[in-house]
Amino acid sequence: MSIGHFRLWSSLVLSLVLWSNTITSDAAIGSGYLRKIREVNKLGPYLGIVVPNMFEMDPLLHSDRFVPDSRTTSLDIMGRRFRVGKMGHQKVIIVMTGLSMLNAGITTELLLTLFSLEGVLHYGIAGNANPNLQIGDVTIPEYWAHSGLWNWQRFGSGPNNPLALESNGDFTREIGYLRFANYSITPSSDNFLNNVWYQPEEIFTVDGSPEVREHIFKVPVDSRYLEVAKMVEGVTLERCVNSSLCLPRPPAAATVAMGVSAGVFVDNRAYREFLSAKFNATAIDMESAAVALVCHQQRTPFIAIRALSDLAGGGSAVSNEADAFAPLAAENAVRVLLSFIAALSSSSSLAK
Repeated sequence: MSIGHFRLWSSLVLSLVLWSNTITSDAAIGSGYLRKIREVNKLGPYLGIVVPNMFEMDPLLHSDRFVPDSRTTSLDIMGRRFRVGKMGHQKVIIVMTGLSMLNAGITTELLLTLFSLEGVLHYGIAGNANPNLQIGDVTIPEYWAHSGLWNWQRFGSGPNNPLALESNGDFTREIGYLRFANYSITPSSDNFLNNVWYQPEEIFTVDGSPEVREHIFKVPVDSRYLEVAKMVEGVTLERCVNSSLCLPRPPAAATVAMGVSAGVFVDNRAYREFLSAKFNATAIDMESAAVALVCHQQRTPFIAIRALSDLAGGGSAVSNEADAFAPLAAENAVRVLLSFIAALSSSSSLAK
């Protein structure tokens, strides 16, 4: 079955299930909304824009580049508001996920299931693990990984000992581990917390065999989107929060090797340095890998744009970074997003 046929079949099944629910119960999506979804999809496909929080979304909604659709400005479904509109000639649907991997994954799945999309753009702020970049810079990683899926090894076992359930293929030692004893204040040869081993995600792709699992740790962004991202690295970005609070140099946009996500706000120098050394990570956040994994499973083009709002506990001459610079970082992320959409539309027109 082709991806196109799969999505058509999935949409039909979803419509039947939701229609049945409207008859038998107080369904989350009523028949009126199903009709509106169909009307919206007739005008698609759209670019889906996925945003973690309202303060990150506000600069986009208040931009003169975003024009809400005159017929259906938004649809409120299952606690999410899907905003419909245009940016230039590009049709878009914008949705806020809320904090964390769970919310980001659920929202992205809803977006892909309900609406006709050509791709997904994700943006927001992030911590910075890269000593070569500064707060205010905007990163576009080539890969995203979920760094919060661990197998926590019992005390007494070491790197040469198999993990629990490793023989079943559930877990692996291939990616590597974090040894807590390496971070003791006083020299220590051991620690009761022992080691945690990083694990790949278990996924089921739309074009794979049902119930046959695949594993992935580094999720690549779309190759075409990455090439377009390189075209917008020279966009002008905000340097100052106000006249008295400015960054040491003008921020810049850059494609980087790796971003990592987990259900953890990282404000710890040692772990920041570990993520940088172990995974060559730059952006550290709580949502992007979830969006990447859902898009990868659905075979939907995806890219994430993350502006650096703090040093993830690294500390610098710029203190109290996240509280002070989150608004500036959100504004810079939106600037790169808008430039990316314009460049993507231009490249699409030239390809036709």
